[in-house]
Amino acid sequence: MSLAAADRPLDPTDYPAPSQEEILDTLTTEQFRVTQQKDTERPFSSEYDTLDEPGIYVDIVTGQPLFSSDDKYDAGCGWPSFTRPMVGDALHYEEDFSHGMHRVEVTSSRGESHLGHVFPDGPHAEGGQRYCINGASLRFVPLAQMEAEGYGRYLPFVTPREQ
Repeated sequence: MSLAAADRPLDPTDYPAPSQEEILDTLTTEQFRVTQQKDTERPFSSEYDTLDEPGIYVDIVTGQPLFSSDDKYDAGCGWPSFTRPMVGDALHYEEDFSHGMHRVEVTSSRGESHLGHVFPDGPHAEGGQRYCINGASLRFVPLAQMEAEGYGRYLPFVTPREQ
């Protein structure tokens, strides 16, 4: 089980946003459209929608930790869904009235990458939130690679699976 979201705030100097040139050089066309132009990937098109492995999901642009696999669930909506962010200050929230709807957009706090939206129809026992996230805005770091990739601080957020 992951720690409470507010227990481990991010260091403000961690995960700086790269330059626009670096972003253009490293992201695929779809990743750029989603994270920088607030686009939405097609439902059921992300490999992360059905991924069920222990680890963390980080911002594809900055590497900022966002979500734990402990808080991921299958909402049946076609996008990776989570009940909460891994740390309380990982996300920014903004009202979104695009496409004739009223939603709450979520962006990463360090890189301001568009991630998706949060809805109040998640599992009630987990707080009732559904963070509906574009897989194109994420990179998955498996539990076994977290330490080597510099995410050892976040190991307490991920429950290892019994073998």
